[in-house]
Amino acid sequence: MAELTVEETPRTNRVTTFIKFTVFLGLGILIIWLSLRGLTPEERVQILHSFRIANYNWVILTILMGVMSHVLRALRWRLFFEPLGYHPSLKNTFFAVMVGYFANMAFPRLGEVTRCGILAKYEKIPFNKSFGTVITERAIDMILFICLFFLMIFTQAGTIGHYLNEKIYPKLGEKLNNPIFSRWFLLASVTFGILVIVLIYILRRKIAKSVIFNKIINMINGFWEGLKSLSLIRKPGLFVFYSIAIWVLYFVMIYACFFCFTDTSTLGPGAGLSALVLGSVGIMITPGGIGLYPAIIQETMMLYGIVRTTGLALGWISWTAQTSMILVAGGLSLILLSFNKNANGKS
Repeated sequence: MAELTVEETPRTNRVTTFIKFTVFLGLGILIIWLSLRGLTPEERVQILHSFRIANYNWVILTILMGVMSHVLRALRWRLFFEPLGYHPSLKNTFFAVMVGYFANMAFPRLGEVTRCGILAKYEKIPFNKSFGTVITERAIDMILFICLFFLMIFTQAGTIGHYLNEKIYPKLGEKLNNPIFSRWFLLASVTFGILVIVLIYILRRKIAKSVIFNKIINMINGFWEGLKSLSLIRKPGLFVFYSIAIWVLYFVMIYACFFCFTDTSTLGPGAGLSALVLGSVGIMITPGGIGLYPAIIQETMMLYGIVRTTGLALGWISWTAQTSMILVAGGLSLILLSFNKNANGKS
């Protein structure tokens, strides 16, 4: 019986991962369909015309900036390992980063595991230690993203605020001002909170022995290891520089695409900041932002007076440039890694 359980566990994990991938991919495809369904034949012709007249020289700059941002990410990641006594090569670290992004295009969150596995194989860095640094790195990026989000709100208050006042706040206000909705929402929230507390108390022993609970504890321990390495970084100034430079390059990647079209080339950096922040949300939700990223860019451009056909074309060009860069650089990194040799002299 025990042997059967051991054999079924990896299979169950693969099935769960496949289901998650299918759901997120399906969501992306649904968004693509919804974004294209409402287009008239004339608008579809306009989108194709936009693709034909676009200045693709700026796309080349976008791709180069994308590669540079990942080089800086690899350099920043190496700083985490110095206090831990490891000194991975820039080459293998960069390959690990790119293969990680490559893996994330297929299965969300697989990239974090993949890049740590590569360093474990080729640089002999324990998986749990490198995974802790990845979690910390993600947390730092999230903090920077939140800072950019508030910067967008403050600097683009007129444009974004007008959209919120027209589209979001009235609908939200209708719901909140509805006494029936408010009463039921409050009752449901309190009831749900009490049920959760009671169930946790009753099942506390089983929860403590569960696989999910142990995974959470291991993740917290890994995060703590990463935090300790962050506090011991020997070049904090360089670390801050890399962190800021990565997001500056992300901004340049999307803003450079504005110059592909005459209409969007007149927009200021504020519009680029909005596209960066809101577009990043799309990448977080669906694998690689498929479907959702171009739709969000389209909606963002409409806030700045750009017709939706041009906005959608801009979104697809930007998404294609970023995705192609990851697929090509990630695929090449995977191939080049196969020529490496591990400690045992085997490829």
